[in-house]
Amino acid sequence: MRTSNVLDLYRHMRIRNKLSVLIAFIIALSLAFTILVQQYAFSIYDGQIYEKSSRVLNLSSSAIETELKRLQQLSYNIATDVTIQGWLTTLKESASDYDRLISRQHLVDRLFSYTGSEKYLFSIQLLDARGTEHAGGNVIRIESDKMNRILDATTSAMGDNRWIYPDAGDPALIAAREIRSYSNTNFDLAHLGTLVIRINIDQIVKDLASEEGDLVLTSGGEVIYPRQPDMDVSRISSPIDSDRGYAIEEIGGEEYFIAHIRSRNTGWTYLNVTPFHQIFNSILFIKQLVVFVFIGIFVLVILLGIRFSRSLTRPIDDLIVRMKLAEKGNFEEANVMAAPDVRLGMDEIGLLHRTFRFMIDRINWLIKENYSNRLLLKETEFKALQAQINPHFLYNTLESINWMAKVNRQPVISEMTEALGFLLRNSVDMKEPMITIGEELDIVRSYVTIQQYRFEDRLEFELDVPQALLGRPLPKLTLQPLLENAIHYALEPTIDPCHITIRGREESDFLLLTVEDTGAGMAPDTLERLRSGQLQTKGKGIGLLNIDERIKLAFGEQYGIRIESEPGQGTRITIALPRGTEG
Repeated sequence: MRTSNVLDLYRHMRIRNKLSVLIAFIIALSLAFTILVQQYAFSIYDGQIYEKSSRVLNLSSSAIETELKRLQQLSYNIATDVTIQGWLTTLKESASDYDRLISRQHLVDRLFSYTGSEKYLFSIQLLDARGTEHAGGNVIRIESDKMNRILDATTSAMGDNRWIYPDAGDPALIAAREIRSYSNTNFDLAHLGTLVIRINIDQIVKDLASEEGDLVLTSGGEVIYPRQPDMDVSRISSPIDSDRGYAIEEIGGEEYFIAHIRSRNTGWTYLNVTPFHQIFNSILFIKQLVVFVFIGIFVLVILLGIRFSRSLTRPIDDLIVRMKLAEKGNFEEANVMAAPDVRLGMDEIGLLHRTFRFMIDRINWLIKENYSNRLLLKETEFKALQAQINPHFLYNTLESINWMAKVNRQPVISEMTEALGFLLRNSVDMKEPMITIGEELDIVRSYVTIQQYRFEDRLEFELDVPQALLGRPLPKLTLQPLLENAIHYALEPTIDPCHITIRGREESDFLLLTVEDTGAGMAPDTLERLRSGQLQTKGKGIGLLNIDERIKLAFGEQYGIRIESEPGQGTRITIALPRGTEG
């Protein structure tokens, strides 16, 4: 399958399956990377272990070689000892039995002094020129065949040291050399005897070799130590003729780690043979454990990923069902239906659900509101047709009242009637939604005239609007409702005088009209509710939000009403209008 087909298949999967595949891919990639890194790290670790084993073997072999060199030097010192050479010469040349007896006793004592000071010596045996054996230490009888081999080896060595390896009859490593005469100025190198030193090679290895693994000493194909190895050394197939190295061999169905090093002094090969499982079982266990742990993590993460993806997609599926119901116009069921096992959180999906439900509520409300408004409009039109009255009849009636008040010399009634007539004409006539500030102030004056007859001296009204602002436009019935609210909330609840002021000024890019009273003011929570539209005015006139919305519609969102009030300090309502030219 081509890559493009795989991508297309992945692109059209459900989100739940996409998440599961993605999580599985990430975990598999992490697992593969971790295994590669692990294998690399363990290969380095294995190499370090091999190198360490080789170094340990080198240290062990060096210590053993040093001790063997010292014992080899000891054999040379004995062979060249002037006193021993003198006694051997006496034993060889003297005809006196007494002299030979005395020399033999001195020689044995001398040999005992050497063996007593050396912990790694079994015995020192010396054959004089007549074939008589003199010995000191833990002496055993050397078989004639072996002694003949020793004599042949030392004779061919011409005074040099020769090693005789342990066998079934004797566990000792033998250092043998021929003793030749060279004392004083006599360098005739005449044969005086043969020196045989039996060395406790087992004790040397135990004391000086590392405890890690089994040490095996070989020379060619012959095993020097131990006498009975745990494994057949001849079955080692790896080449061990190099100076040093290591290998892993399977011998007898069991794996061994074998490190080897060749002695340049003796030519022997030192082998450190360790069963493979002793070193690497724990490492193999860790390797397998890491793989199993990652497989377990992989399965667990896949299960958690599937559950997580379902927790994401189930609310989305539920939302899709709701949307299909809303598409068919079934808003009620789309809003109330919810799966019993789908719990919405505070994440983006939960927010999407709540927003959708709010939108469905809003649409449903708007539909009902529109339907109600249509019914109300029909009812209003019907009532208007039933109670159609010519406004001129009301104006003519007020003119008649005004005429009768003047005839009966009632100027107060006449003035109130004229003011009321002016207010009614401007309130009913909404053909012009925008008027000038001067025209609005005429309406305010008519309203104040009526209210001053009602409240007399309790109403103190002040108008401070510059002449230059009177031609500026504003929505009709903007100031009068604010003045009405000030009288209703600031003046009516108290018996004390209330000062109400309307001011106008220009500031920055705004034209500001302020209606300010000295009433009781409002508490902060009441003021906040009034600003947010949660608190409606008690009167039946035009509300603050209505005025604010008409200003914003006329001039823009940056304009409108600002309310300031403090308990006991009165209330100030400021109308922000554009500072433009006259209308």
